[in-house]
Order: sequence, then structure tokens, then C-alpha cells
Amino acid sequence: MTHIVAGNIAPGFSLKALDGKEHSLQELIQRGPMVAAFFKVSCPVCQFTFPFLERIYKRCGSDGTTFVGISQDDDKATKEFTQEFGVTFPILLDQKEKNYPASNAYGLTSVPTIFLIETDGTVKISSMGFDKKDLESIAGELAERKKMAPAAVFRPAESVPDHKPG
Repeated sequence: MTHIVAGNIAPGFSLKALDGKEHSLQELIQRGPMVAAFFKVSCPVCQFTFPFLERIYKRCGSDGTTFVGISQDDDKATKEFTQEFGVTFPILLDQKEKNYPASNAYGLTSVPTIFLIETDGTVKISSMGFDKKDLESIAGELAERKKMAPAAVFRPAESVPDHKPG
């Protein structure tokens, strides 16, 4: 669960990326809306969800839209996760030794938890676990802003459940 729902202001954060650069929420949303996906590498639902997020990113994740994964693991395990699951969007580290500052600010009790955050910091979509409709809504919102057809998040031949709790 999270206490941050649609309509709330997203709590600020400043985290290091895998490349060592520091990024803040304020800096990231200046470029446009942001998809922030909190995860843990050992979480099977995260492993299931991230390839679908990657599809949305490939279609809508440039020119004014930012995607970030926010890992609750160390850089080595996180790099292995990105390689294994084909994640190419930037990853920030919400480190255990710093008591998970971003995860705690967002009141997370499970992952994956995904937020679509507007440029004014307002949460447009708050999604916990794997939720097919929420991912389609995120893709639709981003495509609409770019005046393009929505990204095909799910392929016709795929058997994808409507929801998987995190």
C-alpha cells in the first residue's frame, strides 16, 4: 500500500542513479510528466511488470517524458536486474543503508508501486502491484500528450492477468 494516491502531491526525493549522478524529483519533472516505478529485484511481480514498463518507455519515454525505476537494492543487484529483464530507462537507488528515504516518504509497503507524476508534482495515477488497466492508462495518458496512438502494452497472443498483487 501507499498513502500517496491520485490527486496528492508527490513527496520530493533526491537519489543517486546507477551512473552515480544525483537526481531529484523537482529536476526530473521539469522535463515533463514522470513515471516512477518502485521495485525490489527479488520481487516476482516486479520481474513480471518491468518488461511491460519498458514497452511503454520505448514508445513514450522521450521528448518530455521521464521514466525512472527506483530500486530498493544495491547497484550490483540492480544492474543484474536491468540486464536480465531488458530495462533501459534510468534507475535510481533508494538504498537500505539510508533507510529507503523515497520508499518511506511514499509510504510503500509493497512493490511494484508505480506513479505517473505531473510537472506540478501532482500524482495523476498511483498503481500498486501489477495492474493491466493502470499500465494501459499510463500508456494512454503519455500517448495523448504526444498526440500519438496509445502504445500497445500487451500483445494479442499474450496471456496477461488483470492484476497481480505486489
